[in-house]
Amino acid sequence: MAETKRAKGEARAEAKRLAELVQQAVDEGAKSVEEIHRSIASLPLDVLERLDLFEKTVKDVRKVQDTSIGAIYDLIHKVNREVARLATELLEPREKRKAAAPKPARRKATSAHAR
Repeated sequence: MAETKRAKGEARAEAKRLAELVQQAVDEGAKSVEEIHRSIASLPLDVLERLDLFEKTVKDVRKVQDTSIGAIYDLIHKVNREVARLATELLEPREKRKAAAPKPARRKATSAHAR
């Protein structure tokens, strides 16, 4: 029996390590893709900048572009963290999950007769 518990514990620990590895890989991949995205997106603006045309417009477009690209990848990282959190929770033993789960709110009994 102790051996079975130990095997389950080892399997859970391995699953948690795997979940952490996946989260790290997704974060690093998203960071790399973001860098490539930013580089490609800036190419046409670099050309316009060198031509000294539309200087104000190029600055404004860079700001909007930077903000929107940043928002996209911030969301990807946020979703990745949330998925990792949920995976970690699901990998917890049932007893720990039940103890940590919020208790359902008790509803007040209402009278069936309106006055």
